Amino acid sequence: MTDNNNANTAVNTAPAQAAEKKEAPVGLRTILGEKLGMTQLFDEQGCLRAVSVIKAGPCVIAGVRTPQKDGYSAVCLGFGDTKKGKISKPLSGQFEKKGLAPVKYLREVRLDDNKGYEVGQSVSVASRFAVGDYVDVQGVNKGHGFAGGMKRHNFRGLPGSHGASDKERSPGSLASRRSLGRVIPGQRMAGHMGTETVTIVKLEVLKVDAADNLIYVNGSVPGTNGGLVTIKETTRTKKKHVFVAPKADKKAKGAKPAAKPAAKK
Repeated sequence: MTDNNNANTAVNTAPAQAAEKKEAPVGLRTILGEKLGMTQLFDEQGCLRAVSVIKAGPCVIAGVRTPQKDGYSAVCLGFGDTKKGKISKPLSGQFEKKGLAPVKYLREVRLDDNKGYEVGQSVSVASRFAVGDYVDVQGVNKGHGFAGGMKRHNFRGLPGSHGASDKERSPGSLASRRSLGRVIPGQRMAGHMGTETVTIVKLEVLKVDAADNLIYVNGSVPGTNGGLVTIKETTRTKKKHVFVAPKADKKAKGAKPAAKPAAKK
């Protein structure tokens, strides 16, 4: 019976050891994910927090950049399942050469030292981040097409009375005489709005679901639901939020008045 138990234990631990070897070193505090939407959570203090839900990983290391060959140190993260016919033939050939399944997104992450990283290693959210960490989330914000100055730059607009006609939402003077009859470059005017790379810094991690590869961060993140986001360790000072419990209402019903101190004789 003892030999059988030992044999079963060896068989059960072998896949776990293989999975541990395949996991990338923890020094890589960056992962790719997909924005799912927003919801609410109660924290330990009982405060209701607005959170964004992100399906983070698992990612695969699809390439390793070395100073000797490429001139810099970095790893290439791959995320998202896709079909072979939806990627280019040169890229498909690279995946076949490395023995990897095709992925939808590829992003490079710079590192000071890429020692220990190999092609095929996985990057999971549970091994990178924990509750209480602070992260920066980067993504492409929503596109709004052609927008005017009031919507794009939050201009106040002009007065809408006494013959203003259709000039209420115009941007106003462009100071063309200052530049000899041409518009000064960089003026805040109407134009294309959105589809820009935006980074929201220092979002607190409130929950990590290792089973479903979900991470819950406090606040909103850029992009639409289903868009790609990059989660990385924050570059800002790590200060935790302090929540002060609300004071009890003195006028509440049933509350007994405080006893007055005894008068001194």
